[in-house]
Amino acid sequence: MVSMPAAAQVAADTGDVSTQDAPVAIGDPVASAKLAAEDVRADNRADTGGEVVVTGTRIQRPNNRSAAPIVTTTSAEIAAQGATTIEEVLNRLPQVQANSEQNFSDSEGRQRIKLRSLGYERTLMLIDGLRIGLPNTVDVGIIPTALVDRIDVLTGGASSVYGSDAVSGVVNFILKKNFEGVRLDANYSFFNHNNRESAVTEAASRIGVTAPSGMTNDGGRADISLSAGTNLFDDRVNITGFVNYRQSDLVRLRDRSGAVCEVVQTSNTAPLACSRASFTPAGTIIPQAGAYAGQVLVNNPNGNGTFIPINSGPVAAQANPYDDWSFQRPFDRINAGGFITAQINDHIEFYGNGLYYKDKSYNTQLNRTFNFGAYGSTPFQVNCDNPFLSASQAQVLCGANAGVAGQYAPIDVRYRFDGLPSVQQKFTNEGYRIVAGLRGRVLDDVWSYDVAGMISRARLDSIDTPFAQFESINNSLDVVNVGGTPTCRSVVNGSDPACVPFNAFAPFNQDLALNNYLYGGATGGIYTRIPRLLQFLGTVSGDLGKYGITSPFAEQGIAIAIGAEYREEMERSIVNDIFRENNGYGENQRVTQNILEGNVEVQAPLVENQSWTQLLQLNAGYRQSKYNRLDGSFGTWKVEGIWAPIEDITFRASYNKSQAAPGVGAAAGAANVFWNQGFYADPCAPRVDPSNPNGPRLAPSASLAQCRNTGLADNLYGSATLICPDDRCTVREGGFGLTPESAFTKTFGVVLRPRFLPGLTVSIDRWLIDLEDQLTFLNPADWINECLTTGNDYFCRGIVRNPDGTLSSSPAGSPATGWVSRGSVNGYKSQSHGWDFQGQYNLGLGNVGFLDMSFNGTLMTLVGTQGAPTVEPRDCTGYWGSGCGESMPTWQHQFRTTWTSSDRVASISLNWRHRSAMPLTFYSPEDTGIPRQDESARRDQYAGIKAYDWFDVAFTFDINKKMTFRLAANNIFDRDPPIVPDSRAQIGLLRGNTIMGYDLLGRQIVAGVSLRM
Repeated sequence: MVSMPAAAQVAADTGDVSTQDAPVAIGDPVASAKLAAEDVRADNRADTGGEVVVTGTRIQRPNNRSAAPIVTTTSAEIAAQGATTIEEVLNRLPQVQANSEQNFSDSEGRQRIKLRSLGYERTLMLIDGLRIGLPNTVDVGIIPTALVDRIDVLTGGASSVYGSDAVSGVVNFILKKNFEGVRLDANYSFFNHNNRESAVTEAASRIGVTAPSGMTNDGGRADISLSAGTNLFDDRVNITGFVNYRQSDLVRLRDRSGAVCEVVQTSNTAPLACSRASFTPAGTIIPQAGAYAGQVLVNNPNGNGTFIPINSGPVAAQANPYDDWSFQRPFDRINAGGFITAQINDHIEFYGNGLYYKDKSYNTQLNRTFNFGAYGSTPFQVNCDNPFLSASQAQVLCGANAGVAGQYAPIDVRYRFDGLPSVQQKFTNEGYRIVAGLRGRVLDDVWSYDVAGMISRARLDSIDTPFAQFESINNSLDVVNVGGTPTCRSVVNGSDPACVPFNAFAPFNQDLALNNYLYGGATGGIYTRIPRLLQFLGTVSGDLGKYGITSPFAEQGIAIAIGAEYREEMERSIVNDIFRENNGYGENQRVTQNILEGNVEVQAPLVENQSWTQLLQLNAGYRQSKYNRLDGSFGTWKVEGIWAPIEDITFRASYNKSQAAPGVGAAAGAANVFWNQGFYADPCAPRVDPSNPNGPRLAPSASLAQCRNTGLADNLYGSATLICPDDRCTVREGGFGLTPESAFTKTFGVVLRPRFLPGLTVSIDRWLIDLEDQLTFLNPADWINECLTTGNDYFCRGIVRNPDGTLSSSPAGSPATGWVSRGSVNGYKSQSHGWDFQGQYNLGLGNVGFLDMSFNGTLMTLVGTQGAPTVEPRDCTGYWGSGCGESMPTWQHQFRTTWTSSDRVASISLNWRHRSAMPLTFYSPEDTGIPRQDESARRDQYAGIKAYDWFDVAFTFDINKKMTFRLAANNIFDRDPPIVPDSRAQIGLLRGNTIMGYDLLGRQIVAGVSLRM
């Protein structure tokens, strides 16, 4: 951070933005030019506290220049978008792999950022240059959008400056501080979408599911912030506080015609078909014995007391498994905080701030029973003289014992209680972050110092949906006739006086008393994570030019920064007994890790303002890190160069080594070896028939040749002896020694500021991030799938069979064999290469006003992975699907043009977003290394996603600098997201027949107002 007098931050207002330099130099010329345009438009930018935060360096001096590209998003751009969450803002940047926790039904509600397709844990997130919290547990939702002055995204490694985790880049949130007065910001948005007919609605109509049609307005979001501040003691002290409330309404999958059912395509020429559930509102009954054993039946929806096959006849004989799931998660979030700066004397300034947040969200899920397999291998039992059974139904279930007292039939019951309230999987995220520090200048202002401490703590509660109790279901199915009234046998004999009889043999049961009894008021299992980060750091920075240490060809001297940092990471996990009972795993633990680091950074201007060179500067940095959980220590470094032969052209380049050490959870997990069961079934054993789960098993999912890769003898292939109890085989957790992963980043580019075109700044930068010994978490399915596919020893080592070929051993015995591994390991390589293109053109139009244009585009040239040295490298650039997941498009950009009136009262902004086409991986050429798929994976009708363009427009109108009205429309042409059959099977995320990175809910209308008092 660079402390500068406030007066130095303001340029003269010439009325012509094209002639103005940036009022604040923040390192990158394009970013600085963008801020210059915003200052001229707004004429009232908030003070950031008398400091200029320059991302990518700890050296404090004016006119810092960055050798690596920095992409900046300004507060004006955030306001024009009308975003409710920070995640929405960053998802628009082509440097970010879009991720929408808001639209992801299986998420925890935390908002995380993933740069360059290299993972959340490799993106370091900062607030004003200090860490937000513990990596990969951070929730950037702690930051209200109205509080953001700008967001800097630095490409590539920055570990020598910021420490571990700054591998793919840094996201630095610069907050507004030092308010004086009162300010109210309020936004409200909703989706205005036309539900159109499509192949999805056609598939839905074939099974009798009605899709929404026509215009709809839904998905309301509110965002209200109140900020207040005052200066005290002759303006030497400023105190600022804020409170923020954000809320969003539920949008279900079935509220969009393109997601009314999950569509699959079974073959290349087959029409789209809706996935259908085994749980139905008419009630699914699967006999487990007798002539009808294994047949999946439903109660006839006409109520005549007969069974019919599932998915036959009336609509209610079938169901959509996900129609009640959310497309936009509802949430309520409260943020509050405050800032203080106090100038104690000419050399000491105290600063501090605190942020607090609490977020509640939930995923809606169907209100239903669970199949008996969720509890074990014992079926439910119904008595054969149950008065709810018709004669026909009793005959099907009990055969010759129909109507006979004391006889029971084993069954499975899969009943949806449509019409009763949906159940909710709930998430509560709560946390705080407190910073305090001292900074100032000493020794004739030659040296500056900054000493700070930070604590960040969160509590992340995940509350599962409650399980209906197995005993309660069985009791409610054991019903006798008492004086003409169906009554639970357990009520009659007194063993369960609260029992409510369950008529599972009539359609559309909506008995709330039964529902309450089955769940017994129980809560779901609760899994709690408590991450905490303590950070203490001190930096001393000086301009050695004051001591004559200056190049003879330069005006500024050599600058140096020396720093030390200590961090303590703690992660605690707590699971309750219900969670263990329902999920079969979980333990309470508390793990810690501490880190001690020292760093040095140098800026050496060699040539400045000479007739033959405008600027030649070298930068360097080094950091040594010591983790108490790792042997030895490791170093990271950077070397940078900037050369401007003339004022119009600047060349820049950097080369750095970054490292990310295992996080506290991963490091502790690797050292803590234990065994449990679950997560997978043996692929070489006979498998369950999904259409008849309790019937005869099918052949193994893996071939004989593939099973040989896992160490299985040929004579055991397909043997029933390989079936693990309840298909829950043994897992060994941990046991792999971890080392830090290393990334080498190279960037080189050019910045153009042609004097013959005043106001234009353009940068073109090449970046190459090569990650080695990558830290990755492998589940049993990862080891198994890669071993089956490749036969590579790296993956097959994670599968250790018993001498009899089985993968089942008693976890209590710490078995040496009979398990598959699970945990964090060091992999081999990942690569992310590309080009960034940025441009800013600020043009004064005299009395007509101001025009500024901002462009940000990324050309991806390599999204590469290589799991092991003997595995073929894989390049997923521009492809999505099996083997690549969502990946990144080859080209993305956004181009915003803003006109502002000469009196700065009104502005109009148009934004163009583009995303290039993305074919399915099936159609990738062999030289990409993407694993080949057989012909059954061909999908010519849906061979990929075509190129997409969206347009957004925003209007602002200011009244006397006291009130600003905003109106915006995002995706003004209401473009539907692409239809992606089998999307969940391909990448395992969204159930809405599409993937991330697209406007999922349609046109969005935003209205906002800001009041300054």
